Amino acid sequence: MPVPPSLDTEVAGLFCVGFHGTTPSPEVLELVRRGVYGVVLFARNVESAEQVAELSAALKRAAGRPLLVSIDQEGGRVARLRSPHGFTELPPMRALGELGDVEVARATGALLGRELRAVGIDQDYAPVVDVDTNPANPVIGDRSFSRDPAVVGRLGAALAAGLQGEGVAACAKHFPGHGDTSQDSHKDLPRLPHARARLDEVELQPFRALARAGVASVMTAHVVFEPLDAVRPATLAPSVMRLLREDVGYDGCAISDDLEMKAVTEHFSLEEVAPGAVAAGVDALLVCHTASMQHQAIDLVRAAVEGGSIPRQRLAEARARVERLLRFAGPPPDPAVARARLRTADHLALAARIPALAAGNDPTAA
Repeated sequence: MPVPPSLDTEVAGLFCVGFHGTTPSPEVLELVRRGVYGVVLFARNVESAEQVAELSAALKRAAGRPLLVSIDQEGGRVARLRSPHGFTELPPMRALGELGDVEVARATGALLGRELRAVGIDQDYAPVVDVDTNPANPVIGDRSFSRDPAVVGRLGAALAAGLQGEGVAACAKHFPGHGDTSQDSHKDLPRLPHARARLDEVELQPFRALARAGVASVMTAHVVFEPLDAVRPATLAPSVMRLLREDVGYDGCAISDDLEMKAVTEHFSLEEVAPGAVAAGVDALLVCHTASMQHQAIDLVRAAVEGGSIPRQRLAEARARVERLLRFAGPPPDPAVARARLRTADHLALAARIPALAAGNDPTAA
């Protein structure tokens, strides 16, 4: 009979971690052995298509079980995989919004899915379904499809369907909406005064559309929505997570944005953040940079389960949602054939159909 997992393994299975280097580091391999469900890649992990495929394959072989490899590949300024590495580059999603063609959005998602799957990447943290209502927003801007929530929902659902049709999990972000902030949650803790009526009218519309479309995951925002919780950002707020489950009607995997972002690290201790996010209703936790913090966060959540502040039922619920997400975890890819599936004539022709917009710098590239 199979040996049931230990509590430490069960808790580690709620975490997705990042690391430094272009081959698996000893630190990330230790976390894989501990039981993390996934590894997220950044620009710092990328040299070429073949190297990314070999990296994904090495991580999956080391796990010896389903392991989800994730990345931010939106297009425009937030894309870890670029043409010098062998990939098709896409303009920002605002360009798709200006084109307004649902079938092109779906085909774009499929293009992303085929190229990610070729190098063994199982989840794309896309699409951004924030509504770009604040021209002074320093972090969303042209990453959003539109200032019209109906357009964002329609094109976001199409892009997610294209991704998932190619076997890559999509992730709608950043719930319940980062589009109207004037601060970047990588650097500060944004606050918004929006009442429920405003959220219903603008921010929540796209998330409802993505929930109906069966998006595989939703990412929470490190943004305080004052009428819902005057102190805690969405990632730590039970009232916001109830909104996702009961109002939006989403029962898939809710993933935190990176817990090492300054929006949380400069305002809350890790002792509050890691157990607090799970207790609030977040199922999976992203800790993207520091091995010691990754291990500490797992320790803190395990202690919270042992102490009863996170009920066993909540742990089982979160694990079940992560297990559903792990259905997207594919086998190790073959690096020898990866490049032949990238930058194909069809892919380049599709990219050329999307109008180009001015590109900026990616504040999340590290």
